[in-house]
Parts: sequence; C-alpha cells; structure tokens
Amino acid sequence: MSTSTRTPLIAVTMGDGAGVGPEVIVGALLAPETAAFCRPVVIGDAARLRRAAGVLGVRPEVVTVPGVGEAVFEAGRINVIDPGLLPEDLPWGKVSPVAGHASYEYVRLAGELAMSGDVQAICTAPLNKEALHAAGHVYPGHTELLAHLTGTEEVSMMLSTSKVKVIHVTTHIGLIDAVARIEPGLVERTIRRGEAAIRGSGVARPRIGVCGINPHAGENGLFGYGEEEEKIVPAVERLQAEGMDVHGPLPADTAFFLAGRGDYDLIVAMYHDQGHGPVKILGLEAGVNITVGLPVIRTSVDHGTAFDIAGKGLADAGSMIEALRQAAELSSARGV
Repeated sequence: MSTSTRTPLIAVTMGDGAGVGPEVIVGALLAPETAAFCRPVVIGDAARLRRAAGVLGVRPEVVTVPGVGEAVFEAGRINVIDPGLLPEDLPWGKVSPVAGHASYEYVRLAGELAMSGDVQAICTAPLNKEALHAAGHVYPGHTELLAHLTGTEEVSMMLSTSKVKVIHVTTHIGLIDAVARIEPGLVERTIRRGEAAIRGSGVARPRIGVCGINPHAGENGLFGYGEEEEKIVPAVERLQAEGMDVHGPLPADTAFFLAGRGDYDLIVAMYHDQGHGPVKILGLEAGVNITVGLPVIRTSVDHGTAFDIAGKGLADAGSMIEALRQAAELSSARGV
C-alpha cells in the first residue's frame, strides 16, 4: 500500500557506513508505523543497506533513485539517493576516512534538499567524529556541520525523550571552555530557542527549568566563584520580566528530578554531560536529538555509531523510528 502524499518527505542520512546507521535505518524504514507518518528517502549507499538488511535477516527492495521526485513509497521498499562513495568491502566497526567523507557528503546533500524545499526535514543516523576528522571535515558533530552548511551563526542541541526535553547552552567543548563561554546573552538566546521549539510542538506556555553550573547551583556562593549570579541570573530575570515561565538557576540534580515527574517541559543544561547523562538514563532507547535554530528541521538518533555491535544485527531501531516521527511532527507543526 502506498504512503499518503500528504505525509512529509524526509531525507534520512546514513551516517558512517561502518557503524550501526545502515542497520537502524533498515529496521526503522521497514517498521509498519513509519509509513504512516512520513515518506523517507535515504541519502546513503544502497549496497551497504542491502548488507545491513542481510545481517538483520530481512529482504527489502532497496532501490536507487536519482532524486526525491522519483521515489516510490510502497511497503518493503527503501528509496536511496546513492552518490557511490563507499567500497563494497568496507569493514564494520572500523574508523575509515572514506566512510567519514561519505557521511559528510550525505549530510551536505540532505542539507541542499532541505534548503531547496525538496524535503521537509532531515533525519540523521550517527556519524563518527574520528572518521569525519580523518577525512578532513573538522566539525565537532552534526549540529555544527549543519549550522555551517546552512549558514546559521548559532544553533542549539535539544535532546528529547517522553519524560524530559533538554536544550544545551554549550555542547562539544571541554568543561573549562564551556564555563568560560557561558554568558548571559548566550543563556538567554538558548532559552529563547528552546521555548520557541517547545511552543512549536504544541505547548502554549512552556515551563522551563534552568540548571546552574556548580553543585547546588553554587549554594549562595559556597561553591564556585559566583558563576550563577554572573552568567545565568541576568538572563533568567530578563526573560521572567517578559512573562516567560522560566525558573533558575536550579541544582541540576533537582531540575532533572522535577522534570522527570512532569514539573517542567524543558530543562536548560549548561554543558554537554550535564544534559546528556540524565537523558540517556531516562530514555536512550527512544531519545531524539533535535537541532534548534536551523532554517531546516533536523532530528537524529540519540546514540553513536556503536562500532562494537555494528554488523551484528543487534542495533535497536527505536530511536530512529522516534526521530523520524518527531521530524514529521515538527514538519507538520511548522507547515512545511
């Protein structure tokens, strides 16, 4: 049965071909529920997807198409735009500059399709940063790469699970550098991006909790050197004065406990591990990474290339299914 032409077209990038990306894509695109909410077109390698299908013990029809307009959406069929960048004998679970370059090209092509309006969203399988860098593409990750490709000056990473959503003020930099980079303007802009994203998902007035930097959010100067008062409080007070339902700075452990029981729609984390740790405990199997602030919609699985299990048929497609679902929902909410 054909998928409705009213569902969003989504470019699905294959990520690093040596990782679990091909497997989770095959698993997600063959899941019956996926066809109900989107029309996915893979930007990747057709032969690699067939090999992934083999390790999963399934036999989809993997069809190479020249463009999105030529894709046909039927049960059991996977449409692929294949630039022909991977060797057939690429080993599973090994860092490869060839695979790193291919992962970059998949994202670049998907970005072009999204910017031109040929697809309504991008959904990315994981790339490997070491392989990406070995290929000469020195970006910390998808978030920064897509910002560069779309000419966007500043974006934020949001992690989304059924229990909690977290947006990060800083992401792929060292902790000392993160503390130095945090300042009221960046905190304010991050909260605004997060609030707009949550409103875009259907929450009329999001409740937002903002984490501190130090243990116990500094506990009135007991820990740290006044970072909360200097770097966070001015942003929170400014947004509160505008009527935004924002609270903080809060001790991070308290903030995530409150969010887990439903008190907040969004938590603002100051640095990478402050946000990622709780999210991966609360919902890794269905976690989704959303890049907020881009001119296009981009979601991703919330896991890495998992080289240790790649090619073994063990990867769980749940996060990819959820990433596709949220990409489709964001597309519909935005009206693209």
